[in-house]
Amino acid sequence: MSNSLFQPALVSEAVKQAFVKLDPRVMVRNPVMFTVELGTVVMLLVTLGLLVRPDPTQGSFGYNFAVFLVLLLTLLFANFAEAIAEARGKAQAESLRKTREETPARVVDERGTENMVSSSQLRKGQFFLVEAGEIIPTDGEIVEGLATIDESAITGESAPVIREAGGDKSSVTGGTKVLSDRIKVVVTTEPGESFLDKMIALVEGASRQKTPNEIALTILLAGFTLVFIIVCLTLQPFAAYANTPIAVASFIALFVCLIPTTIGGLLSAIGIAGMDRALRANVITKSGKAVETAGDIDVLLLDKTGTITIGNRKATHFWPAPGVAV
Repeated sequence: MSNSLFQPALVSEAVKQAFVKLDPRVMVRNPVMFTVELGTVVMLLVTLGLLVRPDPTQGSFGYNFAVFLVLLLTLLFANFAEAIAEARGKAQAESLRKTREETPARVVDERGTENMVSSSQLRKGQFFLVEAGEIIPTDGEIVEGLATIDESAITGESAPVIREAGGDKSSVTGGTKVLSDRIKVVVTTEPGESFLDKMIALVEGASRQKTPNEIALTILLAGFTLVFIIVCLTLQPFAAYANTPIAVASFIALFVCLIPTTIGGLLSAIGIAGMDRALRANVITKSGKAVETAGDIDVLLLDKTGTITIGNRKATHFWPAPGVAV
């Protein structure tokens, strides 16, 4: 497991979110863990009640408090698993956002005066200059000049492309690099609407919609939970008939052990973790469904432009032509 997973900032944010996610309005989306949370609340009330009025039939205070503590830790662990995956996605988005904000832009006014500003301060209709070796600060259209641009970081195109004013190939994308010449560009997007901003929003959208398989599994787990609720409730008449009282803590402990708590607790983190793992390989997935579909892929067909690339052309293997010795 990557050490970056346990960066102090990520862990701190994940722990905070683990407590925030205890909100019943959030937990109700996961029926299994919601029932565990209800059991935790009941155990808290029972434990506090034993402080006021001890009841031998409900066990000791220490026993009830231990059950409450285990249930609470179960909830926090499930929330932490989901929060740590979300925190990594947010950290990746923050890295992209920092790159966007720290890109310098050489703005040109109507009198031709140049001023250096941050790319985050650019507004639609402003003009800026970019020379060889510089990063284009935001999306725009070339109004003067011609340049060779490396777009591999954005489009994956391994070969540099030529962009020039006055043609159908005059648009440029923020985050790409000018390799030669000098161009004057007019900003065509407002802050928050650029291609890089859309990438950031996509990465931050790790709280994705559930996949069909996840929905089906959630329904199945909810069904199992309902069955075990009925099983636990039927124990009370038998206990009363046998004149053997069963403590509330024992009922809840048995119930939590029977229901698929582990699967229910980690289910919501699976899709997010899959998206995060793809992100670490520089692949942005739009949803958990895409990650799920990728698991069934046997053959991947790519076009000749090399859309999926490391940015620079690189030979990985040579096949000799017929009749040619190696």
